[in-house]
Amino acid sequence: MVLASALLVFAIECVFRGDFASAITFFTQPYKPGWTTVLVFALILLGLDALLGRAWLGLLIVAPLTLTLAFVGYQKSLYLGDPLYPTDFLYARQIFELMPLLLRERPWTGAGMALGIVMALTLFMYAWRFVQRRVSRMSYKGRAARLVLALPALAFFVSLMDYATFSWTRDRLQIIPMMWDQKENYASNGFTLAFALNVPMAHVAAPNGYSDKAIDAMPKPAVDSALPDERPDIIMVMSESFWDAGKLPGVTISPDPIPSTRALQSGEMFSPEFGGMTANVEFEALTGFSNAFLPAGSIPYQQYVRKPLPSMATFLRSEGYQTLAIHPGTEWFWNRSNVYKAFGFDEFRSEKTMASNAKRGLLISDEAMTDEIIASADAAENPLFLFAVSLQNHGPYEPNRYGNATHSVNALTSDWARSSLQSFAEGMADSDRELQRLIDWASKRERPTVIAFFGDHLPPLGPVYVETGFLKTNVAPRRDTPENMRLHRTTPLVVWSNRSGQAKDLGAVSPAFLPLHVFKTAGISHPYYTGFLSDLRQQYSVVERSLLLSANGEPTLDWARQKEIDPAIRDFRYLQYDMMFGKHHGAPAFFPETIGDLVAHTS
Repeated sequence: MVLASALLVFAIECVFRGDFASAITFFTQPYKPGWTTVLVFALILLGLDALLGRAWLGLLIVAPLTLTLAFVGYQKSLYLGDPLYPTDFLYARQIFELMPLLLRERPWTGAGMALGIVMALTLFMYAWRFVQRRVSRMSYKGRAARLVLALPALAFFVSLMDYATFSWTRDRLQIIPMMWDQKENYASNGFTLAFALNVPMAHVAAPNGYSDKAIDAMPKPAVDSALPDERPDIIMVMSESFWDAGKLPGVTISPDPIPSTRALQSGEMFSPEFGGMTANVEFEALTGFSNAFLPAGSIPYQQYVRKPLPSMATFLRSEGYQTLAIHPGTEWFWNRSNVYKAFGFDEFRSEKTMASNAKRGLLISDEAMTDEIIASADAAENPLFLFAVSLQNHGPYEPNRYGNATHSVNALTSDWARSSLQSFAEGMADSDRELQRLIDWASKRERPTVIAFFGDHLPPLGPVYVETGFLKTNVAPRRDTPENMRLHRTTPLVVWSNRSGQAKDLGAVSPAFLPLHVFKTAGISHPYYTGFLSDLRQQYSVVERSLLLSANGEPTLDWARQKEIDPAIRDFRYLQYDMMFGKHHGAPAFFPETIGDLVAHTS
């Protein structure tokens, strides 16, 4: 049993790491818990065999399951840069929804996967029947003895998996949780134990020092809620994977696909994500909170937004605004239908309820979304807050995605990479054209109108990054030098008003600061969005899990691991925890518009 467990753990590590030598190192280094993992698997197999009544049946169940998870984890690391987390299964439906788009680029991969699944199921059924016929059933006494040994030991191991509490035994077993650096966490602890360590992330522990007294001790904002007499419409457009591909070394795209954005650009949005996880960017942009204070790999839209949570929409609706969200995809994607209700949106229009579902390529076009935005704003009787998330430019970017290309790409890459980049450039040109269309429309309006436009993250261009020398691998690392992180994480940001023109010199800012800059441009004040965040912005422009950038660009790496954290960041973390998971003690001072709703959901 121990030999079978060792072979299985070795196979899991080989598959997940994609590297035989790295798997060998995991077992031979004394400070890595390779043999602890073998012991855990031996206990699992022992317990399952006892429950099923025959030896080897447990291995037939555990081996395919864990090897499949390891393969999925390897693929996720390859294309998104993050390992597989337990919470990834919360959005399995999203993956299946995108499968036709992903397989359209690689049809032979899809055929190979289907054939592999059929062969694996056939082999499993044969092996199961073979064991049933050739291996004798265990006696009840033998089964009970195995369970008596396995279950208490497994329960003990489970108790060690809460990374938020110190464990002397876990330390001696060389299981060292590294939740601040998940790549190293999986490399050091191995796929199985690191995956298990991430199970408790559904529970977010209170930060050290958090209490009602700590919230009371925070400096109170010197800003009250106030709006101008002529209340402006506010339109925020988060454009899928919108980015300046001219930053790729040795690449020239003709003509320039984003001339309007370049002329109007106010600054850069420093994304907390790369190549995906749009919902996490959206979370920051609407709430003014930060993913930096949540467990690595978590998705607040899926895990934590289960009740009313303050957002820009919450506040503006309390001031008489109509609040509308638009996304030309399915309403359940990223749990948006429930999240938008919790955020205070009156209405959410998806592909089912938009007036037009006209497509460009396989997905609903940016043009159709712009039509919906303009029609909604023109029809609104009350001031309007509209938040729109585009879909057209979602990856992958298969060659000849649109046909009749109007842009040419000059790059010393493979033909496939050039053609893929050309498809991406065509989509960017469409998005840029729709931004200019919004600006032209708003310029003619009598009602004051503020438009914010930004990309959610860099596109998943994969091999294009490697072939051009922009990245060493298909995805950017989570932790890097400050210069590289800014290069690999920033997208264009436009904040514009038909009364005052474009906001200028915003620099690189986290999405959490977007409410501040949008409300300032609109002439709106609020205790949190233009009070607390304004004070914080005077000290920091970027608050990211592994990096802080000061207002003048000075970096602080691995700030969360330091013994002393800047009181401004500490208070930011306290207040976010209080409003998301605590008793909302800070609501009267920072979010007075939420008091009624929050009391109703906590009483």
